[in-house]
Amino acid sequence: MPGTPPTRFAYLGPEGTFAEAALSMAVASSEGARSPFPSVAAALGAVRSGDVDAALVPLENSVEGSVPATMDGLADGDPLVITREVFLPVTMTLVVRPGTALSDVRSVASHPHALAQAARWLSSNLPGISPLPTTSTAAAAASVAEGDFDAAVCAPIAAQRYGLTTLVDDISDHPGAVTRFVLVAPPGALPEPTGNDKTSLVVVVGDRTGALLEMLGEFAVRGISLTRIESRPTRQRLGVYSFSLDCEGHIADARVGEALAALHRVSDGVRFLGSYARADDRENKPVPESAADASFVEALAWLDGIRAGRFPS
Repeated sequence: MPGTPPTRFAYLGPEGTFAEAALSMAVASSEGARSPFPSVAAALGAVRSGDVDAALVPLENSVEGSVPATMDGLADGDPLVITREVFLPVTMTLVVRPGTALSDVRSVASHPHALAQAARWLSSNLPGISPLPTTSTAAAAASVAEGDFDAAVCAPIAAQRYGLTTLVDDISDHPGAVTRFVLVAPPGALPEPTGNDKTSLVVVVGDRTGALLEMLGEFAVRGISLTRIESRPTRQRLGVYSFSLDCEGHIADARVGEALAALHRVSDGVRFLGSYARADDRENKPVPESAADASFVEALAWLDGIRAGRFPS
């Protein structure tokens, strides 16, 4: 039911993924049951079908960028909303079966994002080996435990889950990498504004001159800063794109609500993906006085007065 706290959570599985670690940061183990799913699409599908109440999925990584499966999964299908974001520091470890030495490794597997984040280390220390992609870092660890591969690049939690030995603690090419996860649920009551919020949405822009500039202008004239923007094909035809973006502020803020209403008028489509507390240890930029809620209230009162025949002196 809308407004009921979630008690059944899905995450990108299997057990031992970074997603499971991120879910543990977002939700206490006593707050509900957790179920791993084999893909982002499956986790989001479980929310839409009602099999779970919410799903924790990766949205972007500081090294490899966005996760297309999540971006497309939120843009298509029945609406879902982001209720929370989690930032998880990502440490890539090389794990093997007990007794395996680095010189014994003939095959390495992991999720493509993890392989990309350790590409230089792998090429330097395991030359001649072509890393193999899997659906998740934990799936690679599970395959190593079953004897399918010699080594996996994965989260430290995966070694514990599957009885493996950590051969090298950190093989990341970019120390300090972070993955942003989002908790998504069916539409319902939105989190209350905190004063340091983000709003996410997808905007479909038509194939016409100035369409992108027009979209960006709706944010600029209201003093709203964008924290992320990227394009995705709509799969309809060439030249028609959707833009996935995050902006500072909450839909309850007058400036943000007015910007979304304007986008609804001028774009080919808008999908609201949620307003939620910012979790990246950054503060939203100061709101210009002209874009503060009080200024919108005063301006509407002035307009109502004019329409009612009350002209200020």
